[in-house]
Amino acid sequence: MTTLLAGDIGGTKTLLATYRLEGDQLVQLRSERFVSAAWDDFSALVRRFLAGADAESEPPSHGCLAIAGPVQDRRVRLTNLPWQLDELELAAACGLQRLELVNDFAVLIYGLPHLGEAQQALVRQGVPQPGPLAILGAGTGLGVAIGVPGPQGLIALASEAAHGEFAPRLEREWRLKQWLQQDLALERVSIERIVSGTGLGHVFRWFLHEAASGHGLMAAATAWALAERRGEAERPDLPALVAIAAAEGDPLAAAALDLWLAAYGSVAGDLALQSLCRGGLWLGGGTAAKLLNQLRSQAFLAPFAAKGRLTPVLEQIPLRALIDPEAGLFSSACRARMLLG
Repeated sequence: MTTLLAGDIGGTKTLLATYRLEGDQLVQLRSERFVSAAWDDFSALVRRFLAGADAESEPPSHGCLAIAGPVQDRRVRLTNLPWQLDELELAAACGLQRLELVNDFAVLIYGLPHLGEAQQALVRQGVPQPGPLAILGAGTGLGVAIGVPGPQGLIALASEAAHGEFAPRLEREWRLKQWLQQDLALERVSIERIVSGTGLGHVFRWFLHEAASGHGLMAAATAWALAERRGEAERPDLPALVAIAAAEGDPLAAAALDLWLAAYGSVAGDLALQSLCRGGLWLGGGTAAKLLNQLRSQAFLAPFAAKGRLTPVLEQIPLRALIDPEAGLFSSACRARMLLG
């Protein structure tokens, strides 16, 4: 029996799991959640997890850890933790034959071809063809990754495309960009500033500014913006409140959500053109499951395909939403399985 180690490591929490390889299926054996800040030595954390396995269980030989940060030369330093991880040193300390560190968004590429139906949801059918895959995930930030076929399977390419310049398509998007740049005292406005869960909050604040009248979410928007500027975690969840208000028929919230969806759809279409992801484009992040019906609407789909002469190309690309909250662990296990070969 082959056992694999998978991990999803962030500044707040660390998720570790072991998987058993049964034929071509991955079966999770056990998982555990750790508070990252409680551990000064990451290898000690991993050893603690592995020590909790059943005595009859075979220890893992290969592993993959998804890390919230850029991996360079097989090393990564986490921004908010005293951890500097090295693949070779960590593998030796934990008794693994081979271990790989991968950016926590790029690692999702390895799981996409193996997702079960419960882990994803159809947004638009399309016609899948052999070729690259891509994933775009709007959550607190905006993640981007591309997968290209290689001799041993997909090769995941991490990307910082979300920090490219936001390109307004319409006059109101131009006004939004100019207001946001002034309001946040920015030198430039990146795509992520608008196309992310946080971005939906900013879009709604701009609508409040434009309306110049009272609204039931005004106090929440003010408190949210103040906490955002101060970098405080405790604040109202303005993007969620906007989505709820829009679903309940609030016209200002609905208009903000429609603008956000249109910007997201246009950026997704741009990524599809840049990567020619004929194998499919997945939408991830915290908004994928929460706004699934909206992503299936023309508010998102029409701007996605509105690329002039290239519209027929985009109409063929399948769109799916990644809705599994443990997709990072699963994808890490998929990558660990690839290392066996």
